Amino acid sequence: MAYKHLLIASSAMALASPSWASQPQLPPPAGAPAAPPEARYCLRVDPTTGSKMETIRCETRETWASMDVDVDREWAMWGVRVVTARPNG
Repeated sequence: MAYKHLLIASSAMALASPSWASQPQLPPPAGAPAAPPEARYCLRVDPTTGSKMETIRCETRETWASMDVDVDREWAMWGVRVVTARPNG
């Protein structure tokens, strides 16, 4: 009976140990996801002057490039989503 309690206690300690609980870190994404040329990449941008609200701007790769923004480099930190179709209207 004592062995049963010892087994349960040692199992509980092993499960509670930090090495068991730690999870492997996933590597950061290599860049923005692939999408058709007309797709719009939505990135978080600095709020306009006088505002504290987060701003998300969606532009094509070509438009971002014309503003000297490398979508693949900025995606890991500021990327939100990729829009592949324009909304109706």
